[in-house]
Amino acid sequence: MTASKTVQEKARPMIRTCSIWRALEVVGDTPTLLILEAIWLGQRRFDRIRQNSGLQKALISNRLKRLTESGILIKEAYTTSPPRYNYVLTGKGQALYWTSLMLLRWERRWASQENSLMPLLRHSGCGKITSPEPMCPHCKEIVRPQDVTWEEGPGVGWMAPIYSRRRQRRDTDGKTLDTPAIFTEAAELMGDRWAGLILRSIFTHLRKFDEILKDTAIASNILSDRLNWLVETGILEPRKYQDHPERFEYFLTEKGLDYYPVLVMLQKWGDAYYASPEGPPVLLRHKNCGKPLDAYVGCSECKEPVYPQEMTYELVPKKQADKK
Repeated sequence: MTASKTVQEKARPMIRTCSIWRALEVVGDTPTLLILEAIWLGQRRFDRIRQNSGLQKALISNRLKRLTESGILIKEAYTTSPPRYNYVLTGKGQALYWTSLMLLRWERRWASQENSLMPLLRHSGCGKITSPEPMCPHCKEIVRPQDVTWEEGPGVGWMAPIYSRRRQRRDTDGKTLDTPAIFTEAAELMGDRWAGLILRSIFTHLRKFDEILKDTAIASNILSDRLNWLVETGILEPRKYQDHPERFEYFLTEKGLDYYPVLVMLQKWGDAYYASPEGPPVLLRHKNCGKPLDAYVGCSECKEPVYPQEMTYELVPKKQADKK
């Protein structure tokens, strides 16, 4: 490390460049995820998005504008007097489909709301009800976090974090209790970018408070708050390693480990649209077959990649979906 970099880091905390972080800067926001959920469910007009998401008009307008400016949505006029628009996913927006499926997978397994609705998915490629899984393209096995190693890629570097002011994560921004949302707890988790950055650190085996603090450059009080929340929600488990003063390491629970496919697909999307010119910051390898990991989301029945145009769904009670 050069002297100039040392001075720079002391003057202004830096974090490792990461496609996950860059992706979260665009879609790591609970209202944004609820709007995308509505669009995935076929609601493309403003009023229908509002009805499905339960969000306030001003908030929807703001997020639709951001998504359009980011190239995730385009506006298509369906009437001119007055002007009214459909909001349609671009190719970049459709590339988020695998991330959304992994959010759905996690929500279905871990959501505490037993009376919520869940899509029962059917893959037209094989005609069967499917529960999509993250898969390795080489060995076709399900990707699990303990079977993946990582190393720094050509695009690794350091950047100054820009932390925008965020609402309290438990505030659903006007979302009503009877709104038939799919992503409830998953949207809350992914919609908190600080939590996403913390999980990134822990998945790379940085478990102590000071290690996570250095890696994320999050203010210490906010880091304490988010760690406590992740423990309360059963995603992290603290283990004491020192008594005076008390110090803890933070380990992922089964619930936390099961969030890994969301981050893998988010990284894949970030690598495609926000990687540095040198390449991806992180390279993954699947230990089971020893090959570089370029994971995909595949049909649980036929193992083939699943795409939006190949999937149909029926909204059913979560208990019914869990039986399939």
